[in-house]
Amino acid sequence: MPLTKEVNPNKLIWRLADELKKDDNLKPPAWAKNVKTGVNSERPPMQKDWWYLRASAILRKIHLTGPVGTERLRTVYGSLKNRGVRPSHHAKAGGKIIRLMLQQLEKSGYVKKSELQKKGRITTPKGQRLINKMAKAVR
Repeated sequence: MPLTKEVNPNKLIWRLADELKKDDNLKPPAWAKNVKTGVNSERPPMQKDWWYLRASAILRKIHLTGPVGTERLRTVYGSLKNRGVRPSHHAKAGGKIIRLMLQQLEKSGYVKKSELQKKGRITTPKGQRLINKMAKAVR
């Protein structure tokens, strides 16, 4: 069985996004088509299914790095903020979107809150099966 690290991440994320579209608990809210993903963005995402792509990327990131919280995911999905003539600086992504996706993934049963000392969310056996199945399909 191929490991998640061995397959192409882009193909895995797209395949996971297609699978997550079938889940009724993962639905973008009505405001998702008009909202920016962070202060560093100038416009909302142009892709129609960006919600599922980001949710699948978050699920993959949680699977690979263990207990991950909202704050760490905000840092990962942030990017450079254009400050005009001044040098660009890193800005975190919006927390509401990430928090809502984590809640939806938790409601679907793919992730759960960690009971260890380190706070955050980890993948459940159901989430691990889904990721491994998609990695095998990509391979």
